[in-house]
Amino acid sequence: MQLTPQHVLLAGATGLTGEHLLDRLLDEPTVARVLAPSRKPLAAHPRLDNPVGELTELLPRLQGPVDTAFCCLGTTLKQAGSEEAFRAVDRDLVIAFAQRARELGARHLLVISSLGAGADSSFLYCRVKGEMEAALEGQGWPQLTIARPAQLLGQRLEPRLGERLTAPLSQLLPGKYHGIEACSLARALWRLALEDGEGVRIVESDELRRLGK
Repeated sequence: MQLTPQHVLLAGATGLTGEHLLDRLLDEPTVARVLAPSRKPLAAHPRLDNPVGELTELLPRLQGPVDTAFCCLGTTLKQAGSEEAFRAVDRDLVIAFAQRARELGARHLLVISSLGAGADSSFLYCRVKGEMEAALEGQGWPQLTIARPAQLLGQRLEPRLGERLTAPLSQLLPGKYHGIEACSLARALWRLALEDGEGVRIVESDELRRLGK
């Protein structure tokens, strides 16, 4: 296990998992700085750097150094409004964020993908996640951790009706198909960030739940 990353870059800090992860990072006394760009201002903290605006506009202006980057970006087709807009967030923006993190010196990227991700999937959501994963693998990261959670469980600021209807069922499913609490996913991501390693590691939902206990 490596030393705690001193400088962290986080995208998606206002999302369901990102909020939990940000709290954890700011509670870690050895994390010197968390750089967390967001559309809306975050609660002030002496070790939080929070540029406010659209991420596409903020990326070129972000300043390092960065040791580890977490990407918790994600939307839905309904929220995005179109397939093109969905791809722009869940694939293109994630790729752009990762590239900028690499330019700032990050050596380890941890990204939230999805159960069933695959570039050849017949489902748009899984296909876009798979395309995103393939692009990140092509960036040549020294260490790339891809988390593939099943349905995320937790209270969103903007509830998603479909998730509310399927959440009870997801908790009855076995293995990697079992739903995972967002706070558990955040804990798992942090533990994974502390692990030494090289190359690409894909972590399925059942392992994420174990790591997040």
